[in-house]
Amino acid sequence: MIAAIFFRAILSWVNPDPYSPLVRALDQVTEPILGPLRRVVPRIGMIDLTPMIAIIILFAIRQAVAGL
Repeated sequence: MIAAIFFRAILSWVNPDPYSPLVRALDQVTEPILGPLRRVVPRIGMIDLTPMIAIIILFAIRQAVAGL
């Protein structure tokens, strides 16, 4: 999941074809996490911090589960 969010963020820099199968697959996988976060996290100018925050949250969850 973390890799998918990372690749989606990188692809957003180059404005990919939204009908590409890769882009559509990344959107379907990552949007359940990024969508709700976008409603909570404000943008800073043109910068969307949502992917970075999602990755931090997923790392924290991974560490919490590993600690159990």
